[in-house]
Amino acid sequence: MARFDRYLLSQLMTLFGFFALILVAIYWINSAVRLFDQLIADGQSAWVFLEYTALTLPNVMRITLPMAVFAGAVYVTNRLASESELVVMQATGFSPWRLARPVLSFGLITAAMMSVLTHLLVPMSHSEIVTRNKEISRNVTARMLTEGTFLHPAPGITFYIRNIDADGALHDVFLSDRRDSEEVQNYSAARAYLVNTAEDPEAEPEPKLVMVDGLAQTLDLQTRRLYTTHFEDFAYDVGALIDVSDEVKLGIRDLSTWRLLARTETAMAVTGRSEGWVVQEAHGRFTQALLCVVAALIGFSALQVGGFSRFGVWKQIVFAVSLLIVVKFVEGLVTDPVRKDADLWPLLYLPTLVGALLSVGLLAWAARAHRPRDRALPEAEAPA
Repeated sequence: MARFDRYLLSQLMTLFGFFALILVAIYWINSAVRLFDQLIADGQSAWVFLEYTALTLPNVMRITLPMAVFAGAVYVTNRLASESELVVMQATGFSPWRLARPVLSFGLITAAMMSVLTHLLVPMSHSEIVTRNKEISRNVTARMLTEGTFLHPAPGITFYIRNIDADGALHDVFLSDRRDSEEVQNYSAARAYLVNTAEDPEAEPEPKLVMVDGLAQTLDLQTRRLYTTHFEDFAYDVGALIDVSDEVKLGIRDLSTWRLLARTETAMAVTGRSEGWVVQEAHGRFTQALLCVVAALIGFSALQVGGFSRFGVWKQIVFAVSLLIVVKFVEGLVTDPVRKDADLWPLLYLPTLVGALLSVGLLAWAARAHRPRDRALPEAEAPA
């Protein structure tokens, strides 16, 4: 690689790292706040929160990587143009095609990074999140034993505990069951205990909520009648609210690319998705990597168009952003047809083709604009 190519590539990688760090931090903090509210409200520890935020990091990087590539290419090209470095290189005979060679190398390097994310790290992190969600859902203590807070361990269920003693006794318990569309059941008790009724210690837990000295209220929504029952002790099946089975349901993002392509029918059976969704997810991982190359070339080639201006190249920057939006718009147009018909999977590569053609057209336009023209000599200076 020539010295100028190494110089330009180092500039691109440095600014790419800077923008990637900023964008990942913004997206990661945004997702971390939502995770914090969700996990802490369910009674999870800070270590579980840190584990979840680390597992979501590969997906955040997958989202922000093309934007960082585009921003790095635009920023470096703008700086080199403003400092006349590109002008000097063009004066030495470097055409826009020659200047785009290190940008292409930059796009291929970032595409390799994106491939590692989409094919390895993101599916692994997603599958690990699904496994951890399953483990947390089986942890009855973490989900229900939180005092002073109205909890919702399952859809239609509201649970409240005023106080928890050191020996595990629950005081002033309230449980509302609205899962039945025809009636509402409310239970309140002065004390309660969460026990495991499984006879075999190695068997799956069968948690029961034993309420003592309480009141059961049943409201018939059709007749609008309320039935009340006082009880000394009452056992409520908590295991019906929480899935304690060992089965882990995976999504299409949790499976490897090889499994999606080579075992499409198995992936359909595991995820419950149609063939179009599976094929779109598999080929979409390749197109995301190619999008990095397209973003780098568009960011560079769009700034090569136009002459020098003391007001900067903000028009070219807006033009480059518009072209990238066009590529993403085409990507959105081809996604739904492929999900409906798996045989249309080549359409997924149309955004990459459109972006490549736009970059080639812009570079050809810039090369023609910078091509030296032969000028006729004046008659007085013409040779005899």
